[in-house]
Amino acid sequence: MKLDVLAFGAHPDDVELACSGTLLKLISEGKKVGIIDLTKGELGTRGTEFTRQEEAAAASSILGIEVRENLDLGDGTFDLSHTNKLKVIEMIRKYKPTMVLANATHDRHIDHPRAASLVKDAVFLSGLKKIETSLDGTRQEAYRPTSIFHYIQHYHMAPDFVIDITPFQNKKIESVLAYKTQFYNPDHKEDETPISSKRFLRFLDGRAREMGETIGAEFGEGFTSSTPLVYDLKTLL
Repeated sequence: MKLDVLAFGAHPDDVELACSGTLLKLISEGKKVGIIDLTKGELGTRGTEFTRQEEAAAASSILGIEVRENLDLGDGTFDLSHTNKLKVIEMIRKYKPTMVLANATHDRHIDHPRAASLVKDAVFLSGLKKIETSLDGTRQEAYRPTSIFHYIQHYHMAPDFVIDITPFQNKKIESVLAYKTQFYNPDHKEDETPISSKRFLRFLDGRAREMGETIGAEFGEGFTSSTPLVYDLKTLL
């Protein structure tokens, strides 16, 4: 299956929190989108790897994505080894996305910038013919996506560009709240965490409004790029 966009997240819910509005916008335009979770989020205070798997499936249904896979690299413990890079390369070569979205390059959770580096390295290495990978016993062809961008997460970062997600903000929040064990849910009685309060939901709303304001929209999602962005002058005039 050839995808237009493949979004990677260190944990189930990373993508929903930071760039699902953009994915919804792309899907509304006819683009094929998939998500790859690097870990099962098994170290999270609330829920289990099994409940998070169920929640990820529910969120995926809300978003309407084509496919979702989990590489199970180890929450909090995965490294930038060649073995892990090969696993990410296999996904890139399998789905051949034009664009890759990945975690923030600087953030509160140690897995987020590590995931950003892992995916960025894999995007480059995936284009090298001498890096060999196989899928179901068949050798994969070298393939490199056209672009990789990093979504902004907990820490404030100045975006290189912002996407207007105003028509999709409500459904984005619906996909976030599909993770019933992780975010505010008055019926869930596990220990409170930094992301399980009403305050965190207000933070999400405020961040989206802040990003949107920079482009004259009600809600937005910001991204950074590690490579120079190329603009067609026709789109600027």
